[in-house]
Amino acid sequence: MRVARICVIRHGETAWNAEGRVQGQTDVPLSPVGQAQARALVPALAGERFAALYASDLARVRQTAAPAARALGLAPSLEPALRERHYGKFETLTYAEARERHPEDYARFRAKEPDYDFGTGESLQRFYERSVACVGAIAARHAGETVLVFTHGGVLEMVRRHALGSGLASPRDFEIPNAAINWIEAGPGAWRVLAWAETGHLDAALDDLRE
Repeated sequence: MRVARICVIRHGETAWNAEGRVQGQTDVPLSPVGQAQARALVPALAGERFAALYASDLARVRQTAAPAARALGLAPSLEPALRERHYGKFETLTYAEARERHPEDYARFRAKEPDYDFGTGESLQRFYERSVACVGAIAARHAGETVLVFTHGGVLEMVRRHALGSGLASPRDFEIPNAAINWIEAGPGAWRVLAWAETGHLDAALDDLRE
């Protein structure tokens, strides 16, 4: 059975990441730190031969993918389904502000209720299904090949949980740093994590998603 080998990378740092502010699907650009992280990915990926490059259509991901795409000679295929979870009324707030202004909603978010959708956003269950379906479709399209995917921290979490069969409610016991390199193998039978949160190419990397 042929499987796809997929390098999955979270976007570089933004000013909102540094502030602990919820971005979700709000279109925030990279900070100067994030731009430097995007450039640092180029030599780290240079030894690989990728059949294709996919990216979320949000600016911070497109900007992260751009230097590698140029160096590898690949035109990014933009996939809206690779976007971050829609956090509804939490977006633009810091986590502290969300906890203070919407305490009941915040408690449901922290409890990882699968059907809670922030009133105007996306439930965890639906986000999981979207993320896994998108990456699964990419894997099916590129069976036997190696591909590069630039996306968001939430999508990475859903992908890892699916690969390990760990469910949605268990505590997150792994890192998801900005611009880290992660490898999975995905096929019709099962997914497998090959490597995770590689940051040797970076001076520093922030994992702001733990709150």
